[in-house]
Amino acid sequence: MQESKTKLVLPDYIESFLDALWLQEGLSEQTMVSYRYDLEQVASYISKQSLHWLALNQADMQDYLCYRKQQNCALSSTARCLSCLRRLYRYLFLHQYVTIDPLASISMPKVTRSLPHTLSEDEVLALLNAPDQSDIIECRDAAMLELLYATGLRVSELVNLQLSQLSLRQSVLRVTGKGGKERIVPMGEQALVLLELYFKTSRQNLLGHHTSDIVFLSTRSQCMTRQTFWHRIKKYAKRAGIEKSISPHTLRHAFATHLLNHGADLRVVQLLLGHTDLSTTQIYTHVAQIRLQQLHETHHPRG
Repeated sequence: MQESKTKLVLPDYIESFLDALWLQEGLSEQTMVSYRYDLEQVASYISKQSLHWLALNQADMQDYLCYRKQQNCALSSTARCLSCLRRLYRYLFLHQYVTIDPLASISMPKVTRSLPHTLSEDEVLALLNAPDQSDIIECRDAAMLELLYATGLRVSELVNLQLSQLSLRQSVLRVTGKGGKERIVPMGEQALVLLELYFKTSRQNLLGHHTSDIVFLSTRSQCMTRQTFWHRIKKYAKRAGIEKSISPHTLRHAFATHLLNHGADLRVVQLLLGHTDLSTTQIYTHVAQIRLQQLHETHHPRG
């Protein structure tokens, strides 16, 4: 579905809903951006159909879902949009803007969860060894890559990491993840070594005459964007001879998969990743099982 060129103005009651959602549920910035986008797409549709938010019924919602299917929207994005609309109409009903919920009898689409792409341990090692630690920028990148693999952080958590969240002495970091939930994650010896090297050699150069609480600084002494770090990873993947399409999230997947491959408890991995629901973490057990089957077939004499 193409984003409309003219920026849509949402009604005040929807803006109030978004404010309440952010305040009460502490959703991540990216989720809030996605929900706003979804609502703007619905607003564009109902405007063209001469409909009104507060007068939509079940048939209107069914028509909108058919429209999304005609536009070849992904099932996952449609599921997210429906989740947002359900929350919206619960809010509107609670605050007496509407008397019926147009989504009450509409079921969520079944989304098949795809297995996450991951890297082998040898590929991860090649990627981590790709940066030149004697270079100011690449020394920073080496520390970021190592920390990402050692902790399983989300890329947004990594680039926004602040000095107050680090304890080099205890080799742990404190992260506030989705929904404002805090977790403590061990960093590991090699990540600690590279962090200390970064602080001693690179960070002061990147900081210059500025002050900042951000751990990993850009060349402008600011917080790095997720997109910039994604491009940095692709550069090192190419240098390491990795032909797979990878992203910062790939190292998070590798973190979880390799822990399970080496016998880690699933609930421990859940806590380290910051997943609220264990079912979200269970996807990695499938990845680990597939990897073990491949190893068995390759190395067992009767595999």
